Amino acid sequence: MNKKKEIVSLTFFKYPKRNRWWAFNQMQLAISPLKKVQGKKFFKLMGTGGGFGFSLKPDFSTYALLMVWEDAEAARSFYLSETYLRFNQQCISNFTYWMRCIQSHGTWYGKKPFKPSHEKTKGPIMVITRARVKLHKVFRFLKYIPNTSRSAEKASGLIFTKGIGEWPIIEQATFSYWNSQAQMEDYAYGTAHKEVIKKVKNEKWYREELFARFIPIDINKIPESKP
Repeated sequence: MNKKKEIVSLTFFKYPKRNRWWAFNQMQLAISPLKKVQGKKFFKLMGTGGGFGFSLKPDFSTYALLMVWEDAEAARSFYLSETYLRFNQQCISNFTYWMRCIQSHGTWYGKKPFKPSHEKTKGPIMVITRARVKLHKVFRFLKYIPNTSRSAEKASGLIFTKGIGEWPIIEQATFSYWNSQAQMEDYAYGTAHKEVIKKVKNEKWYREELFARFIPIDINKIPESKP
């Protein structure tokens, strides 16, 4: 019997102007049908930032759907479901990153959403960082984080990055996709980003934080489980 492995998907939906109000309303209206999806372990429907990486400016044309699945079969079933098709019919384009978590620490509203496999990799790597900012630390956060995010534009090996989140400023996350773990770590620990990390820890900016690493996978190459 094939051993089932947890799958993570992150889909970005881009909407035309005429459908952006519909997309915005889904932040609440879609929660109930998403809760009923079979085979899902965790999900978050989020807005996105309009700039490079983290951005204070919202992007009302693009929304992100993060899903954690029991296995590839459950993930494939969802992307044929009526719930997904409603999103697909309203958007002008979408793209899904398929991933497997290899490392994770921290929580998301008290939950540990990802089950890391602890696999080693020398190839491409994806990262999700997420934090809930303490209200009395918001101004410190706003002073340092945006400039640090913009510095990633010059980072070697960065393929793609986008700010995602449930609430502006106080609940923020960033998704980034890198050519290699080494290049990601060069940026994270060898630049001005490292100094901000020290401030975060020393000044305790966050109520909660999470850091997770993933490897990209081809979901179509994962065979169905057999009894």
